[in-house]
Amino acid sequence: MIEHTPKIIDNFGRPHTYLRISLTDRCNLRCFYCMPEEGIELIEKPNVMTLEEIIEMTRTFRDLGVHTVRLTGGEPLVRKNFGFLVEELAKLGVKLKLTTNGIVLDKYLDLFDKIGLRNINFSLDTLDKAKSVFITKRDFYDRIMQNLELSLSMDMNIKLNMVLIKGVNDNEINDFIALTKDKDLVVKFIEFMPFKGNKWDWNKGVGREEILQTIESKFGHIEELQNPKHSTSSNFKVKGHKGSFGIVSTITNPFCDDCNRIRLTADGKMKNCLFATSETDLLTPMRNGTQLDDLIINAIKSKKHARDGMEVKMEAEHYEQNRSMISIGG
Repeated sequence: MIEHTPKIIDNFGRPHTYLRISLTDRCNLRCFYCMPEEGIELIEKPNVMTLEEIIEMTRTFRDLGVHTVRLTGGEPLVRKNFGFLVEELAKLGVKLKLTTNGIVLDKYLDLFDKIGLRNINFSLDTLDKAKSVFITKRDFYDRIMQNLELSLSMDMNIKLNMVLIKGVNDNEINDFIALTKDKDLVVKFIEFMPFKGNKWDWNKGVGREEILQTIESKFGHIEELQNPKHSTSSNFKVKGHKGSFGIVSTITNPFCDDCNRIRLTADGKMKNCLFATSETDLLTPMRNGTQLDDLIINAIKSKKHARDGMEVKMEAEHYEQNRSMISIGG
């Protein structure tokens, strides 16, 4: 892995070395917390970054100190010629990671093994097939679970991202924890977060303390793990279990103090934060032949300390001005 001196530093002294790139706003699922019921206005094709532009953007960010790149969507694996893209990105010397729903993952696992992409996050909100159809509006559960087992058999580093919603899947917390007993994987419980059009209401949320109490009531002693630097989750393990679990407590216990993440949308807009309502267009200047270094370095200076300024509470007048989750990048 090639590392450069971090140059993307915000006004709080935080170096930004982790880039999340959304490859597309298309997806083969329709999860209600991610995509509004009425759907979204998809980005017109001429406004989507080409594969060559994604590679060039990544090279620019790498030279400014980014060493880790996570590919997201929509569903990143539905992007045409994805295999070519990921091979070219691997040549840049950054650490590649992926977030996917897993439906077509089997097509790429051998390639990932070859190029060293081993960190894969599955978006998996239920272990119940009927409920999966309700949440995703599609019937791919069996294929997803087969690809999960295949990934584990290839010793990939697997995390399961479970968005917890009260009355929908909060009764499955301990079912997911049971997976960690004999499987070397990480379950990430994610608090329900607000985005444009997803009808967010914290009454539907399940917070950090409730999650821990639920697990402790069944499994007993929970070991608190040392969190890696810049971790977005508090990490734990049930004693004697092979795997572990984390809690992404964006609502009840934000983790913004040492944030090192930047986002790049499929249409080439830089977002300083998942909740940022302002964006910096990088694609148009790139197409006009402008060097992006100063634009990126100056754009990060407008980053707020936490949750794009929503430090105390989540405000509808703020997050409804943001994009829907699917058009930001998971």
